[in-house]
This record gives sequence, structure tokens and C-alpha cells, in this order.
Amino acid sequence: MAVLKSVQRAISNGDGQHGSDEAGLASASAGPWRALKRFWESRGLPSKLIALTAVFVLAAEALVFLPSIANYRVTWLQERLTAAQLAALASDAFPGGQVPSALRADLLRTAEVRAIASRRQGERRLVLAPQADLTIDYVYYLQREPGSFWEGLGLKFEQMKDAIATMFGNGGRTIRVVGHAGPDNTDLIEIVIPEAPLRAAMMRYGFNILWLSIILSVLTAAVVYFALSRLFVKPLTRLTRNMLHFAENPEDARRIMPETGRLDEIGVAERELASMQRQLSGLLAQKNRLAQLGLAVSKINHDLRNMLANAQLISDRLVDIPDPTVQRFVPKLIASLDRAIHFCNSSLKFGGISEAAPRRELMPLKPLVEEVADSQGLPRDGAIAFVDEVDASLLIDADHEHLFRVLSNLVRNAMQAIESVEGKIDGEIRVIARREGRKVIVDVTDNGSGVPQKARENLFKAFQGSTKKGGTGLGLVIAAELVQAHGGTLTLVDSAQGARFRIELPDRTVD
Repeated sequence: MAVLKSVQRAISNGDGQHGSDEAGLASASAGPWRALKRFWESRGLPSKLIALTAVFVLAAEALVFLPSIANYRVTWLQERLTAAQLAALASDAFPGGQVPSALRADLLRTAEVRAIASRRQGERRLVLAPQADLTIDYVYYLQREPGSFWEGLGLKFEQMKDAIATMFGNGGRTIRVVGHAGPDNTDLIEIVIPEAPLRAAMMRYGFNILWLSIILSVLTAAVVYFALSRLFVKPLTRLTRNMLHFAENPEDARRIMPETGRLDEIGVAERELASMQRQLSGLLAQKNRLAQLGLAVSKINHDLRNMLANAQLISDRLVDIPDPTVQRFVPKLIASLDRAIHFCNSSLKFGGISEAAPRRELMPLKPLVEEVADSQGLPRDGAIAFVDEVDASLLIDADHEHLFRVLSNLVRNAMQAIESVEGKIDGEIRVIARREGRKVIVDVTDNGSGVPQKARENLFKAFQGSTKKGGTGLGLVIAAELVQAHGGTLTLVDSAQGARFRIELPDRTVD
């Protein structure tokens, strides 16, 4: 039993070693392919282009080589048959067809054959007998021209097969070749020849074709390479270098891709890349200006809050003045100062993740609209009328301060649009509101100059959507952000005259 276990253990160890050897062989065979793949992937476009061009040209030459070498073999054999036919005609000049031995040797040497036979009118005759016994290894029939395309194609494949067998053989066979002769190709001529001269001639021809193919492939690859390199590789390389150069400093406008004026796909790629680079450069420059503006605002904000705080302290003393006019305006002044201080505290939070969520409450909308009109000094007699078409019972679920800022920005923009129309004395701002299900829709309309098409494209983008000279375009951006914080939308609605901005504010979702 111990001996049996030892034998089993040895066999199992041998199997394990065999499996390890197979894995090693598989890894070794995969190694060169992996290395070749890495080498190919590390090459640039020019190297790949010239290598592929050379390979494709050589492949095309290889496809031409087989029919060419097959035709050469048939031609060589046909020449031997023609020489044999001439020898047969020479033998007819002697009585009884008996050729002297010396002349027979010369004819066989001239025709490069060992024996010649002919068949005329069904009668076979040995024209020149071999000088020694011969063993025929293979017989080739040189067929006449085929009658159809498919027969000709089959004949070509058969000739190529015979040519390959001859070239890759050892050349030691003796072959018999049978071909047609005579005026009408009804007679036959047969020769017996060694295969070695045929193989040697085919090898010489094949090497000549090989060297010629290599030279043609190199020349063709060079021409194709320089043509494709100029048309495609160099422009693509220039695009790649420009992208890398631009990525080093996208804010430098001098690094933007210069256009060459090409009208093909490369030209389209150049123009699109230049356009994207200009947009990116402009956006980065705008980001830098915004960052600088934020730093400046943070510095101004500190001093402005102190000034507003002092103004608030002074306004508090006005409460003690018994004048009725003063008592009527002091609450509004104090509310405006409180609101200005609140705006200063929250100005730096604009667009940041620290923006406070709206503190929503269900409140009547009409008093808020009246407060907005009063803060903007509306209506203005003889200049701008203010129409409040909000039902007193309409309730809206929103943050009071946020909605006040939204409506103030929209009303202020409407006033500026009306004032921009020279000599206009019938200006009107109208606020309309209604409830549709669980949302409230508020329209702020005016009969001013309207919103130009250029401004519509960047209406809610900071520093890009302003419609007046010197404006920043921040009002609509702030209003849109505050409305979005409520889950609503602020849009510009087409109107026959002036502008109409629509606020859609949904109620809070009840969990």
C-alpha cells in the first residue's frame, strides 16, 4: 500500500508539474504578443501610418504574386513545348524519322527535354527517344483557353496550386507535359523534362518579383505617407499640440487655435476647437472677475454695514419727533434700513452653498405687492402708473423677504425699461396673480422698450443679460435663484408690447 501511495503521489506531482509547464508555455506565448501590442500602442500616428501602408502594399503584391508566378510557369512550359515541336518538325526531314544520335542529343539539349513524342490524327509517335529509362513522377496537361469565366477561374486556381507545389518541392521529380499543337490545336505534343530547371527558373523569377515588390512597397508607402501626413497627420498633430499648449494656460487668448481656412473636416475641427477655447477662455476670465468682485464686495460690505448701522441709530431718534409727516415716513425708513442691512449680510452668500433656505409661510400676496410699489415710489404721477390686480384673498406660500426681493427686482427693471423710452408719459406696470391648483402664478408686465433678442439669450446669466448701459444683469439672476430655491420658475413670456415676466411658485409638498 505504501508503494502504491508513493506511485500515486508521484503521478499527481507530475500532473501538477505538467499543468505548471502548460501555464508557463501559455504565458510565454502570450508575452510576445502583449509586448508587440504595447509597442504598437506606444507608436505615434506617423509610424503607424507608414507601417500599415507598407504592410498593405506587400499584401497587395502577394495577391498579385501567385497569379504572376503561375503564368510564368505556364509560359516556361509552353516554351519547352514549342521547342519540342520544332525538334519534331526537324526529325520529319530525315527518312523514316530516324534522327542521328549526335543530332538527337543536340535537339534534346536545345529543347531542354529528355524525350519528345507527338500525336497526329490519333497516331502517337516517339520523336526523340530518351537516352536512358525514365520514371514519370507527375503529368501536367496544358489546357486550351476555357470556354466560360468560371472555367477560366477554376483553371487559374489549378495553375496557382501547381506553381506552389513546384516552388515548395525539392525539384527532383521527372514530369511529363502534354500540350496542344498544330494549326487547329488538334494535335498533341508531349515532353519529358526534369522539374529542377523549372523550379530554378521560378525561384529566380519569384525573387525578382519579391525585390521589385519591396521596392514598390517602400516607394508607395513613402508617397502615401507624405500625402496622408500632409493632409491628416500633421493637422492632427497640430491640433493635439495646440490642445496641450492651451491646457497649460487657458486664460491666455494667444494660445487659441489659429484657423487655417480649410473647408474639410480638419477645418471644421479647427474652427470648433477654436470656438470652444474662446468660450472657455472667456468663462475663466469671467470667473476671475467674479472672484475679484467678490473680494471687493467683501471689503465694501464691512464698511457699508457700519454706515447703515449708524443711519439706523439716527433714524431711531426720529421716532421721538412729534411731527405727523415724520411719524408717517419713519417706519418706512427704518424698514428700508433693516432690509438694506439684511441684504449686506446676505450679499456674500449669493450663489454659494451657504445660501439660507427660504422660511416659507402662507401669507396674503396683495400687501406684499403694495409694499414693493411703495418702496419703488410707484405710482409716479404723469410718468408711470402701477396697476395691482391681485385679489386680497389670494394666499401664497413663500418667504416674505425673498419674494419682496424678487418682485422689487422685476418692478425696478420694468421702471428702467419704461424710462429708457424717450418722451414716454403713459408708462404702466401691472402685477397680475392667480392660483392654479397648488401653485400661484404672478405676472409682472410693462409697456416699456421690451427685452432685446441679444439679451434674451443670456437673460439669467450674471453680467451678460443686462439691457441697459452700465448694468450688471445681476437683478434677474438673483430673482431666478430665489424663485428656484422655492422650487419655482422665473421665465420671460412673449408679449405684444413691453415685457412680461412670469413667476410660478408651487406650494410646499405635504409629507
